Amino acid sequence: MSEIPGPGSRRSSVELQIDRVIVASLEKATVSVRCLRGPVRRGARFNRLSGSAQAIDLTLTQAVVYGHRVAELDTGVTAFVALRGDGVQRLMSGTLASGWQVIQGANPLL
Repeated sequence: MSEIPGPGSRRSSVELQIDRVIVASLEKATVSVRCLRGPVRRGARFNRLSGSAQAIDLTLTQAVVYGHRVAELDTGVTAFVALRGDGVQRLMSGTLASGWQVIQGANPLL
């Protein structure tokens, strides 16, 4: 698992809010997200899921904004992302009543 970096680290802490899980299998999912803390780069690793004590190990493999693949997501941007790894089965679509899950992690080393 990757660790959240401290100040001065070459890795940056990132967060994505899960809006809707569109397609999911045992090890990969396509998810509609909003970037809460970015920029989030392709290759970012996520190891924490809000509301869950269980560890996850997800890697962002692709991001699509308005039909175009992008290398990174800026804070506030909504996108479709492909996530791969352990824990995709714990991702759930959010609602106003249930709230939204947030995944936290770090960008790859530069």
